[in-house]
Amino acid sequence: MGKNWQHQFFYLAIRFGGRRLAYFFLYFVVGYYVLFSRNARRRAAPYLRRRFPNAHGLERLYHCYRLILNFGRVLVDRAVIGIMGPQAFKVTLHGRDRLLSLRDEGKGLLMIGAHVGCWQVAMSALDFMQRPVNMLMRREDGDIDRHYYEHAGIECPYQVIDPTEYLGGTLQMLGALKQGEVVCVMGDRTLGSERSSVEVEFMGGTVELPYSAYKIASTTGTPIVVFFSRKDSSDSYSLHLAEVIRIPEIKGREAQSFIPYVQKFSTALEQYCQQLPYQFFNFFPMWRE
Repeated sequence: MGKNWQHQFFYLAIRFGGRRLAYFFLYFVVGYYVLFSRNARRRAAPYLRRRFPNAHGLERLYHCYRLILNFGRVLVDRAVIGIMGPQAFKVTLHGRDRLLSLRDEGKGLLMIGAHVGCWQVAMSALDFMQRPVNMLMRREDGDIDRHYYEHAGIECPYQVIDPTEYLGGTLQMLGALKQGEVVCVMGDRTLGSERSSVEVEFMGGTVELPYSAYKIASTTGTPIVVFFSRKDSSDSYSLHLAEVIRIPEIKGREAQSFIPYVQKFSTALEQYCQQLPYQFFNFFPMWRE
């Protein structure tokens, strides 16, 4: 979101005035986008209609403003980590002992997150695992926003698996799990082939969510951890373990067999959206309208 010079403006604001100066400018920039950018309102509308079904007119505009403002803060925070260092934020992990216990089972760990909070901050809280971290992700074409490690001028701290590669990156994921490593995926957006998705209920409608990670967990016996990050204050984040999903070996592994497990993730994400309505940043059309 935004043009290159606008991103550069905020990067300069962070360098000269820190996070607070960048936040100050956000109030005006977001106000402009919400009032005059039809595209910004259009992308936020599907979620806002589901989360605030009784809101219309100015009230809907207010919800849109708060949602995009929080998204802007997350983008600023991501840059702050790289420019000023991870010490600029306090990150609290809830469920550390449980994660270590799951790690010690020796079957690797599948961590399924969503476009909530700031997952880049969440990744910085996983150093204590003492295992290589792999991230299934694809950078959108034309994406000019820098990741935090690019601001810091360091190498990417995790191994990137491209979902558009052969078999959607499944072979790389399997190899990492066999080595006892951590594999992180986003569970609220289908990447690669749409054939790897199933229909589940989410916020009163039907959405298609990917099930490849659940299929891998069934094959390898790897435990799945559903985790969400949240912004608690201007300088603090927390990472919460919402659900641990164990999937037995499913013969045939047909897509329909994994719906109950994907639904567990969807239910956990819906509960998150009810608690923190302005920290869900999946601006892609999810629902079958």
